[in-house]
Amino acid sequence: MIIRNFLRPLSASALIAAFALAPVTNAFAADASDSKPELPHSMTWSSYDVGSAGYAEASAIADAFGRKFGSRIRIQPSGSAIGRLQPVLLGRADVGFLATETFFASEGVADFSERRWGPQDLRTLGGRPSSFGVFTARDANIKSLDDLKGQRFAYVAGNPSVNLKCDAFLAFAGLTRDDVNAIMFPTYNGAMSSLAQNKADASCTTTTPSQLYELAESPRGIRWLEVDPDDKEGWKRLQKVAPFFQPYKETVGAGLSEDHPINMLAYRYPVLVVKADADEDFVYNFLKAFDQAYPTYKDGTAVMKRWDLDRAGTPPIDVPFHPGAIKYLKERGSWTDDMQAWNDKRLARLKALRAAWKDAVAEGKDKSDAEFADIWQKARQKAINSL
Repeated sequence: MIIRNFLRPLSASALIAAFALAPVTNAFAADASDSKPELPHSMTWSSYDVGSAGYAEASAIADAFGRKFGSRIRIQPSGSAIGRLQPVLLGRADVGFLATETFFASEGVADFSERRWGPQDLRTLGGRPSSFGVFTARDANIKSLDDLKGQRFAYVAGNPSVNLKCDAFLAFAGLTRDDVNAIMFPTYNGAMSSLAQNKADASCTTTTPSQLYELAESPRGIRWLEVDPDDKEGWKRLQKVAPFFQPYKETVGAGLSEDHPINMLAYRYPVLVVKADADEDFVYNFLKAFDQAYPTYKDGTAVMKRWDLDRAGTPPIDVPFHPGAIKYLKERGSWTDDMQAWNDKRLARLKALRAAWKDAVAEGKDKSDAEFADIWQKARQKAINSL
């Protein structure tokens, strides 16, 4: 019932539906980036598991912060959406390098539809344009999404960010999770490693985690499955499940190159996330430091050049931008009136959902969990329809 609610057409789905991957043309304001940012001596960041693309990128950026500004960074990895978000909400992490749980948490869906959660008041500083695809073991002889029927497909326990995307790929082919042999692994690392260990034959993720390079070099080999950008019916089915995807041709990653690209999907990952009430000066200075350190970390992985704020500091993205981030982006000349209009609409949606949640909780007092889920489903849709 909860996921069905999320899959309903949303009046503001355009906010997330097509992620902007092209750079913004602007005149960079040199004085905005040249002054030294004021940073805490030490910080904690949350991220995906060790071995993931998000952890590798957070590590490279942390190293750049240390070398350029003398900051000491502790990275707190977790294989679950709640495990990555909770440190941010509790103030134990200054910034989260998060994934699509950012969108889920702000919408009060999936894991965040339970009474103890609801729509979370989150803000972003930006997010790297990222591709996402289905990979298989080459020796499994799976050559298309249609061929996934009946195959061993690796999912990650407690990770709606990955699992909903995998379901979206299946939907593209007219399949559901019931049509594959879905195997739930306890961690992201376990799921991504399962193909090389011959415990699964397919899964879905970004293109650069270390486990995928290991699979490509293993006797099993790797193959990415094509998502035809011209298959209108397939895309219609896919976007009913995940409205924040758009077509993207990827050339970087395990088994990929300029000579061997693949059509897959694009969204934002990692997303830099803070609470709405995060200190504006901290956010401003963090993003300034992030921008100044870019030349130091941009070659940390094959895709980190996409952290250029002309690409990463732009909407659409999972949640509204924090005022401190907007202040810096304005100073560097890359924040436009259209971006502000998008941010205002996204903020209005988030406020409407949080108000609807408060009413749903009051109405659902002393009701069963199933009854409350139905109350929230109706209240959420009513709030979205009112925008």
